[in-house]
Amino acid sequence: MADTAARTMSRTRGSRAYASFGTRPSRRHPLVATAMVLPLAALLVVVFGGWEAVVTQASSVGVMLGR
Repeated sequence: MADTAARTMSRTRGSRAYASFGTRPSRRHPLVATAMVLPLAALLVVVFGGWEAVVTQASSVGVMLGR
């Protein structure tokens, strides 16, 4: 049992948190990632009526704040 723990420790030494998932961190620029996500976000807003939900929540918060 102690031998297994020693091998596990030496194997994981120097690894990062993402190594346990088997993926590497992306080096994509944030603006490129945003440009990739915006069309899907716009589609979801249109399909699920997200804009009305945002307006409703904002107006509710405005009423609570007294504006």
